Amino acid sequence: MPAAYIVDAIRTAGGRRGGRLAGIHPVDLAAATLDDLVTRTGIDPAGIEDVIMGCVSQGGQQANQVGRNAVLASKVLPQSVPAVTIDRQCGSSQQAIQFAAQAVMSGVQDVVIAAGVESMTRVPMGSTTMLFMKEGLGASRSPGIEANYPGPNWTQFAGAEMIAQKHGFSKDDMDRFALKSHKNAKAATESGAFNGEIVPIAIETPEGAAMHTVDEGIRMDATLESIAGVKLLTEGGRLTAATSSQICDGSSAALVVSEEALKRYNLTPLARIHTLAVTAGDPVIMLEEPLFATDKALQRAGLAIGDIDLYEVNEAFASVPMAWLKHTGADPEKLNVNGGAIALGHPLGASGTKLMATLLHALKARGKKYGLQTMCEGGGVANVTIVEMM
Repeated sequence: MPAAYIVDAIRTAGGRRGGRLAGIHPVDLAAATLDDLVTRTGIDPAGIEDVIMGCVSQGGQQANQVGRNAVLASKVLPQSVPAVTIDRQCGSSQQAIQFAAQAVMSGVQDVVIAAGVESMTRVPMGSTTMLFMKEGLGASRSPGIEANYPGPNWTQFAGAEMIAQKHGFSKDDMDRFALKSHKNAKAATESGAFNGEIVPIAIETPEGAAMHTVDEGIRMDATLESIAGVKLLTEGGRLTAATSSQICDGSSAALVVSEEALKRYNLTPLARIHTLAVTAGDPVIMLEEPLFATDKALQRAGLAIGDIDLYEVNEAFASVPMAWLKHTGADPEKLNVNGGAIALGHPLGASGTKLMATLLHALKARGKKYGLQTMCEGGGVANVTIVEMM
């Protein structure tokens, strides 16, 4: 089977809700990332055969095929480049990578961009669902689902609380995990570890024009006391806003190509895509599926968890990567080494390629070989992507 290679993967620095990226239309934010990827890799723009764009809240300024609109807003891509927008919830742009790899590995296409965008400021999470409920069209949950899974509406937050209780994680355990996320992100920022993956975005501030290059959500002065002082999200629960991913604006992209394209365009790959997996399980506890998806991916790859040098497990809530560590027996010091979504933010549809950018650049900086990325997704689904550095 032909191999699929990642030439480069990049991301914007995260913007807080109402923060430094709030003034940018999500189409233009995505277009800026696509343009930077094309420019820095040197790929012929006309040679790009598809753009697969992850986006979760496909309404408002992210409606009407945001992926295609990003191509049309681009300064370098011709209108002949097609695009599609996909939604696999938080794993949307990780799935974009996997769809791109599948297209290349099947021999159907040679050059595909996988990307993602989410402006959670301009298109708030849940807004597309609430719009129709307000219009009196009924709840989003169908009678068929209700028949199969009776009871209260499922939420990712409820699933995260179930995981904390099931695996025995206390609030203090999760507070300490959150503190480490901020400390790792602070160290990565101050050492310049993110410089190779971040796309500078021109913004307007009250002080004038500026470039957005630093993740806005990192609490540089975070302490265990300050995190522990954040109130619980529900009475009797264990999670707080401090142990949950931050609402975030951002975009990200990766160039996936065939071996033939490497030669044709004289490209140097960062990594080869080694193994792809996607699984689904319990839609109620829902966020636990990365544990079992990882088992399947490692078995398919013929690797053990100890063979993997670095892991990126999305910090949707602290309980999720903590349960993943407990289940897999993975080394905590190899997990989210530059911080995770608790510190850096979780721009929903952009997080998949965002995590891949961080994983690849962290592996390169350390001279390591194998990386594994996974994240929980609404409905009890999880993707796992294993990469091998070149």
